[in-house]
Parts: sequence; C-alpha cells; structure tokens
Amino acid sequence: MNREGEKPEKEGKKENDYYTSQPSFGSKKTSRFWHQISRDVRIFVVIAACIVFYFALLRMTNISEVFGEIYQVLKPIIYGLVIAYLLNPIVKLVDTHFEPWIKKKFPRIKNAGGISRGAGILLAIVVMFALIVALCNMMIPELYRSIRDMILTVPSQLNRFIGKMTEVMSTDQSTIGQMAEAVLKEASDALQTWMRTDLLNQVNVLMSNLTVGVINVVKELCYVLIGVIVSVYVLFSKEKFASQCKKLVYAIMRPSRANMVLHLTIKSNEIFGGFIIGKIIDSAIIGVLCFVGLSILDMPYTMLVSVIVGVTNVIPFFGPYIGAIPSAVLILLSDPKMGIYFIIFVFLLQQLDGNIIGPKILGDSTGLSAFWVVFSILFGGGMFGFVGMILGVPTFAVIYYIVKMLVNHQLENHTLPTDTGAYDQFGYVNNEGEYARVDEATEKKEEKGE
Repeated sequence: MNREGEKPEKEGKKENDYYTSQPSFGSKKTSRFWHQISRDVRIFVVIAACIVFYFALLRMTNISEVFGEIYQVLKPIIYGLVIAYLLNPIVKLVDTHFEPWIKKKFPRIKNAGGISRGAGILLAIVVMFALIVALCNMMIPELYRSIRDMILTVPSQLNRFIGKMTEVMSTDQSTIGQMAEAVLKEASDALQTWMRTDLLNQVNVLMSNLTVGVINVVKELCYVLIGVIVSVYVLFSKEKFASQCKKLVYAIMRPSRANMVLHLTIKSNEIFGGFIIGKIIDSAIIGVLCFVGLSILDMPYTMLVSVIVGVTNVIPFFGPYIGAIPSAVLILLSDPKMGIYFIIFVFLLQQLDGNIIGPKILGDSTGLSAFWVVFSILFGGGMFGFVGMILGVPTFAVIYYIVKMLVNHQLENHTLPTDTGAYDQFGYVNNEGEYARVDEATEKKEEKGE
C-alpha cells in the first residue's frame, strides 16, 4: 500500500532505468543579458585556469610531491574501493537470489536484506582469499623452480647458442660470414664483460636494497589487509554512499546537468566494469589454456611462461606480443625447436582469444575501433606505464562516448543527421544548413530534364 502523495511504482522498472537512457540537455532558454554574463564568466574562468596551469607547471615538482603524499595516505582507502568494486558482482548476485529466498522461507525475519548482504560479502571475501591461496600454492613453487632453473641454465644455454652460431659462421668464409662472426664475437665479449662488472655491481645493489624491498612488501600487504576491511564497510553501505553522491549532485547542479552527470556515471561504470572484469576472466582463461598446452607439449618453464602470457594478456592488443617475446626467447635458448613450436602455439592461442574467447566475454564493451584502441594504449602507457595501458582503453571509451554525445546533440540542434554514414562522399550540408546528398540531387535534376 502506497503512502499518501506517492505515485505507485511501475512494474518491471529496472534500477537506475531513468539514467540508463541518455537524458535530454537543458532546454530552458536564458535571456540575452544572462547569456552575455555567462559568456564573460566562461572567458574569465578560461583565462584564470590558464594562469593557474602556468604557475602549476612552474611548481610541478612540489605539486607532484603533495599528490604523492596524499596518495600514500589514501592508499588503503583506494585499495578498499578497488577491492569492493571487484567483489561487487558476487555481492549483487547473492542479493538477487538469496534475499528473495529468505523472505519467502522466513517471512518473520525483518532484516532479510542485511542477512543477505552479510552472506554475500562473506562469500565474496572467502572466494577472493581462496583464489589467492590456491594460486599461490599452485604457482609459487613452480615459479620458484622455473626461475631457479632459468638462472642456473640460461648462461650455459647462451654460451652453447653462441658457440653453435660461431661454428656455423666459421664455416662460412664469405665476407658476410666473417663480419657476422666478428659481430657475434664482440657481442659475446661485451656480454661477458657486462656480467663480470655491471651485473655484479647490480647484484650487490640489489642485495643491499633487499631489506628495504621486504619492508615495502610488508607495508603493501598491510595496506591491502586494511583495504579488505574498508571494502566490507563500502559494500555494506554502497546504496547509502550512492544516495549521498546523488543528493550532492542534485544540490550543486541544475536538474538537467545533474541527470547528465548521473547518466555518464552509469555509463562509465558499465564500460569499466564490463572491460576490467571481462579482461581478468579472459586473461585467466588464456593463462590456464597456455599452461595446459605447454604441459602437453612438455616445454620448459611451463608455469613461468603461462603466468607471463596470462598477466600480459590483460593489456589489450599488445599484451599477447609483450608476453610472448620474452617467453619465446627463454624457450629458444633452452631448445630452438621447442621455441618454434611455442611461437606457433602462442599464435594459435591468440587467434582463439581474439576471434572466439575475447568477443564472447568482452563483446563490444568499449565501442572503440581498432585505431582508437591502439591510440589509447600507446597514450596511456606513455603517460602512466603498465596501469595506463590497462585503464587507457576504458578511460578513452568514456571520453569518446562523451564527445560523441555532445557532437550528436549539436547536430540534432541543427536538424542534421547523426549517423556517421550520412557524411560519406555523397553527403554534405549546404550554405543554408540543410543536409543533402549528391546522388539524390543528381537524380532530381535528371527527373526535371536539366
């Protein structure tokens, strides 16, 4: 029964359904006076922003240090938000099925939502720690053996490889063969000199910094544990936090702009959630398939190579090649024939991922063409490194969506088509602002006999 003054809710209305579809831009017209004031204010804000940006560049070092300090203080909170975001699908799944079951089986229980939420959070954390423990038990011993074998065998394998190449080159008495032999000898001598001098110094520096590294690892683990605790509170109160944010947006913005901000928030969450979670699942599947395939082929460094291929697969487009190149070099040094088999296997595996597994899991979650994917990876990687290569694609997808939305809005205001195909070689806009097509105009002239 509805309270007085309230409108009954429509049946079957989804959560946030209003913000899922793009809301209209504000249609309220302003007077010429306020339009002039608004334009002057915008000009002033732009000039002030440029001045502030200039002085910020002069003090970039101090600003970066301040942001670095803020990041260090907020790191547990950031970890908690990330963990809560990754665990949220499990919590939502439990809420969707478990809460109605509790209400049906135990109608006297008033706090069915709280019980369901607690069970969902507990299940999500248990699943997370179970996966971490299982992966550590499976991967760490194998990784240790693979890295140990690599350290022990790679120098001898490299010397054997150089010896074979020198033997082949020595039989070739041509000028090219002699030049290749000389280059190979110089490279071998340089490598040995580097291993005796620079590498030894680097090892000493590494050993001296080992204590600092262990302390940093312990600190990061503490941050992660605190983040897990923070994620519990976030997941318990996520609806309240969302309501508070929505309340704040409506308080400081006009309704039309507030609705647009909420729509973009929903869209960004859809893009980021679909891409990141989908990529994690896709990379896990590729890592498992790589491990199974390499085990069947009895290749060296099976676990190490599978981890490298699976982790780097998180990076779109370039990830498979980034992981395959060092893995292929390791296997080639051990057994050239196995190295060739590995290259063929990785090529087939990436074809399977690119054409079947990836599209099935990710779908068209970003809406970007191949060019913009490459652009966002290169730009994000150049600016923010490995994290930028991963998050660059969904971030640029959100920016692309906003720009597309604004462009379509302006075209609609001018009563022009928003379909990109309408602006091909036959489509144009005349001086009166009307859309036309060359082929249609030609047909009309032919019909009139002109």
